[in-house]
Amino acid sequence: MKYTQTTLDKLEAILEESGYIVRYERGTFQSGYCILEEKKVVVLNKFLILEGRINTLVELIPQISITFDMLTAESQKRYEELVARAAAKANE
Repeated sequence: MKYTQTTLDKLEAILEESGYIVRYERGTFQSGYCILEEKKVVVLNKFLILEGRINTLVELIPQISITFDMLTAESQKRYEELVARAAAKANE
């Protein structure tokens, strides 16, 4: 996976298409993020560099409830890749 703004935008799109709001705020997040499930808000540490933001979303997206049918075809494909990657990592 390339660490570019476009990649970050595509990962954010997966969340936004599922009804989540992505915000960048100051805070002491041990993992770099905080999820407010009931409000569907994902708060990322705004001091993370681009690579950190991407890695955080790659780790986070398979863990939350994503409405697959609400995603565009491109986002569905990327989401499936992230879930497969997470499953492979868990099996190591």
